[in-house]
Amino acid sequence: MKNMSDTRGRSLSLAHLYVAYSALALGGLAGLLQVLVRSGGLTLPAGIDYYQILTVHGVLLGLILTTFFIIGFLHASIIRTSGPYSNRSIVLGWLGFWIMLIGTIMSASMILLNEATVLYTFYAPLMAHWLFYLGLTFVVVGSWFSGAAMISAYRHWRKEHPGQTSPLLTFMAIITIVLWIIATLGVAGTVLFQLLPWSLGIVERVDVLTSRTLFWYFGHPLVYFWLLPAYMAWYAIIPKVIGGRVFSDSLARLSFLLFLLFSIPVGFHHQLVEPGIDAFWKYLQVVLTFMVVIPSLMTAFSLFATFEIRGRELGAKGLFGWLRKLPWKDARFTVPFIGMLAFIPAGAGGLINASNQMNQVVHNTIWVTGHFHLTLATTVVLTFFGISYWLIPHLTGRVLTKEMNRLAIIQAIVWTVGMGIMSLSMHAAGLLGAPRRSAFSTYGDAPQALAWIPYQAAQAIGGTILFIGIILVLYIVVSLAFFSPKGTETFPVADSGSAKTPKALEDWRIWLTILTALILIAYSVPFIDMIQQAPPASKGYRLW
Repeated sequence: MKNMSDTRGRSLSLAHLYVAYSALALGGLAGLLQVLVRSGGLTLPAGIDYYQILTVHGVLLGLILTTFFIIGFLHASIIRTSGPYSNRSIVLGWLGFWIMLIGTIMSASMILLNEATVLYTFYAPLMAHWLFYLGLTFVVVGSWFSGAAMISAYRHWRKEHPGQTSPLLTFMAIITIVLWIIATLGVAGTVLFQLLPWSLGIVERVDVLTSRTLFWYFGHPLVYFWLLPAYMAWYAIIPKVIGGRVFSDSLARLSFLLFLLFSIPVGFHHQLVEPGIDAFWKYLQVVLTFMVVIPSLMTAFSLFATFEIRGRELGAKGLFGWLRKLPWKDARFTVPFIGMLAFIPAGAGGLINASNQMNQVVHNTIWVTGHFHLTLATTVVLTFFGISYWLIPHLTGRVLTKEMNRLAIIQAIVWTVGMGIMSLSMHAAGLLGAPRRSAFSTYGDAPQALAWIPYQAAQAIGGTILFIGIILVLYIVVSLAFFSPKGTETFPVADSGSAKTPKALEDWRIWLTILTALILIAYSVPFIDMIQQAPPASKGYRLW
């Protein structure tokens, strides 16, 4: 029975990963076309719109790739550390997968048919076909079923092990999926009760400020839904890869709880230039946004302490001698480590975006896109690639060969070079005022556009290099899934040590109560104001 459950769990995780990398292939191609159009070097054929491929790129990579990969990884992490799924969890997991897949096909089909060219944020008053909104609803609801499978497995483990501290990786997975479920209540609310009835013609108008606020209630914690699985690997897997152990189990759990608390009630910092929200509430949420620096610094301290301790165990001397002792030829370490380093400038850019005064300079410029590509497309995605290089062969019963390991490191270097060129040019062009989403042909005779041209050429060069990186990673993934030699690839999980973890860190009543209070403080009065002082709602229009 145990082996049967393991097999079923592996198949469930693999199905999610296959969809994720399929989204990478299509979304990556759309990204290449996008930067070529922005540079003025490509004219799309008749029937294909620039904003259509922009929507394909954003939705498939920002929502579909990440959500499917993360859920697949979380399933595998819980099964690895807490045991095989029960029949109930398997059924819930597969139900969630198929609902999400159906929703993905529905939404993607509408985008490809140019019936949902509403960009990644699908802001009103842009209006999409109702099937697009229904598909998004399916994706969200399906993810809730997947979350129910994980929570059921976690509750079963706690019932079977009363009084014991849950495995660290399982605990982190549950924090991640709880964050996702609470955050998606916002986007589900605006889609189900505003955008879907609006696109069906049931209601004529929609309140734009309310819909944008509900979106960003979801949109910022989405960033941490991307980041926390990467942090899971950094905290609990990378130490095992380098031969070390978790620096502190308690510190790791506390940092994840703080990310849960301070990532949700902060959506207003994406709306700093919008009218209709009192400055006090914007200020409060900016303060809460900056609180996330605390668990970020805790994470950095924990990781580099782990690296230094292991390096000195291997005989390192001097202030930075431990760096030479790290396994730089192991893609399981090197690829995520590059992602860690990228998070230093990415985090600094995030502080600028969240600052009221500095945000005025970069708001809605391509600086924001450059920041987005440093956080998600470098820090998160490179860590996901590093996870895939051992997780996929682990799930398929194959091994990461020396040749694939070497190619994986080359792929990471190619990706880093391409992203460095593209992201830096985006930041620079943004400081010169280059708009965030416009195509080259829409600039007209704006004199400042001349200053943007060199940077957009650099974006095209960087984007082309990135597409080569996508081809490489897809080749590696297919090889590891279907063609590598049969064998056993371990799922590395580091020892958490013998120090006792305070029980309060796993008392969900405490943390969910605090989280609920923070959300109510941050959003209840502003929402009342929005409803009481709402302007006439907006009619919709389509972008095409």
